[in-house]
Amino acid sequence: MRIFRYGVPHLFTLANLFSGFHAIVLIAQHRLLEGFGFIVLAALFDMLDGVLSRAIGVASEFGVELDSLSDIVSFGVAPAYLLWEAHFRGLGGVGMLLAALPALAGALRLARFNVQLSTLADKTAFIGLPIPAAALTLSSYVVFFHTRGVPAPWDTAVLVGLVLMVAGLMISRVPFPNVPRYSRRFMRQHPVETVVFTIGVLVVLVTQGRALFPLLMVYIVGSLLREGLSRRKRRRAEEEDVESVTE
Repeated sequence: MRIFRYGVPHLFTLANLFSGFHAIVLIAQHRLLEGFGFIVLAALFDMLDGVLSRAIGVASEFGVELDSLSDIVSFGVAPAYLLWEAHFRGLGGVGMLLAALPALAGALRLARFNVQLSTLADKTAFIGLPIPAAALTLSSYVVFFHTRGVPAPWDTAVLVGLVLMVAGLMISRVPFPNVPRYSRRFMRQHPVETVVFTIGVLVVLVTQGRALFPLLMVYIVGSLLREGLSRRKRRRAEEEDVESVTE
């Protein structure tokens, strides 16, 4: 029973890793849409292993490290290879660097997250764009929107801009909301976030994944706007404090 309790969350993590590996194999066979599907499946397993480990109280440093090793394959290497096969192969060495950039930034982001995990005060937010969200943003754009309605060479410019933005946000200090936890306590404290996330998942399912990129862009832009407003409020409060001291 003890082995089952501690082992099941790790099986979900390994399923995440296997899904990422399978995505790479499919992408190498130019089956990009199917490869994207396994990146999405990896994200589902990644979410479930965290939910399950917290629910049964078996979260551990080993689990965190195993999760990060799996994530760098499923959400770093697999999307990077998708970028390479879909577009950047034709740009030679520069294209290889651009395709690899999200994987490199993702590795830095995961390493920083593991170091800061024990000191994070607000577990409802991540510092920097989470690597699964970055992977899904890039891969969903490539599969559903890349080169559709965007004339060359603007298709390259748009994709490069998106890659640079996502890579930069992963290593940034911008806080991004965590995925809602479907527990009574979380849903009671964060009812709006839970409802919005649930509706978003349903919309993605109904549209067969086509709504994923627009919804993730709303998530990214919304987080940036919220951080901008928070910084403005903090600056204004600091200025008011200085004025009150000098009066």
